[in-house]
Amino acid sequence: MKPTLLILAAGMGSRYGGLKQLDQIGPSGETIIDYSIYDAVMAGFGKVIFIIKEQIEDDFKEVFVERLKDKIEIDYVFQETWMVPEGIMIPDNRSKPWGTGHAVMMADGRIHGPFAVINGDDFYGRGAFKAVADYYKDWTPERTDDYCMVGYQVERTLSDFGAVSRGVCQSDPEMHLMDVVERTHIERFETGIAYKNDSGTFTNLDNNTLVSMNCWGFTPSFFGYLNRGFEAFIAKNADNLNAEFYIPSVINELITSKTAAVRILTCDEQWFGMTYKEDREVVVSSIRELVKKGVYPDNLWG
Repeated sequence: MKPTLLILAAGMGSRYGGLKQLDQIGPSGETIIDYSIYDAVMAGFGKVIFIIKEQIEDDFKEVFVERLKDKIEIDYVFQETWMVPEGIMIPDNRSKPWGTGHAVMMADGRIHGPFAVINGDDFYGRGAFKAVADYYKDWTPERTDDYCMVGYQVERTLSDFGAVSRGVCQSDPEMHLMDVVERTHIERFETGIAYKNDSGTFTNLDNNTLVSMNCWGFTPSFFGYLNRGFEAFIAKNADNLNAEFYIPSVINELITSKTAAVRILTCDEQWFGMTYKEDREVVVSSIRELVKKGVYPDNLWG
C-alpha cells in the first residue's frame, strides 16, 4: 500500500503577510508544496490530501488540480475553527485554527493506511519523504501503533530573520522518541543556538540537537487518539483565544503510557521555509541552487 501525504495548509501566514503556501518560488512558478509533492511522488507516495480553509479552496484548486491530475491522486478537507465537538461553545472572535493535532483530525475517514504529515510552508528535502516511505514499505495492519518522525539537526532549521518554534526531541539509544517539547522561541546568537524558556531566560542548545519539523509518519490508529485528546483539550480551552492542540502533546502522552512507539528517522537534509517575509529570497535562492545542481528540473511538472 502506497502511503498518503497529508499537507497542513490551513494557516493564513500572519507573520509572513500573505498566503505563503501558494507563493511562487520556483523558476516556473512552483510553490514549496510542489516540491514536497514532487519528492513524495519520487519516494513512492500514492495520494496527497490538502488540509485547508474553505475560503482558499478555489485558490488551491486553481493551482494544483491541473498540474497534478496525471501525477498523483489529490483530495481536499477543511479545517475550520467551528469544527469542535457538539455542545462546545467557542468565542465568536476566535479565528486562529486549533493547531496541528486538530488539522490532522480532519482527515479521519479519508486515510486507511500509513501516511505522512507535513507543513505546507516548509521544504523538507527528498530524503525525508524517502525515509517515511521506506519505514512503511512492508507495513501491515498488525503494526497498529507504529509511528515515526523525521528529525533534523536544529542548526539546519533556523531563520536568519527571527525566532522559530521547534519541537526539541529526546531519544533512547535505539532512536525511539522519548519526549518532544515545543520550544516557541529558538534563535541563533554569536555564542550559539539557544531557546527562551517560560521565565524569559535562554538555555543553550547543541547544534546537532534533533528537532521536529512536523514531519511525521502515522497509521490510522492515530485518529482515535487525536479525537480523544481533542475532546479533553477543548473542554478546558474552548474560550482561550490562543490555545492550540499540537501533535507533540498527543505523542508525549502515547509515549509516556507506552501505548505507541515513535521511531526517529534521520535524513541529511537542509530545511528551509517561509516563516517571515524576509525568508522568501533565501528560499528562492536555495531552490535555484538545487535546480542548478540537477536535483530538480527547471519546470517541475513540465
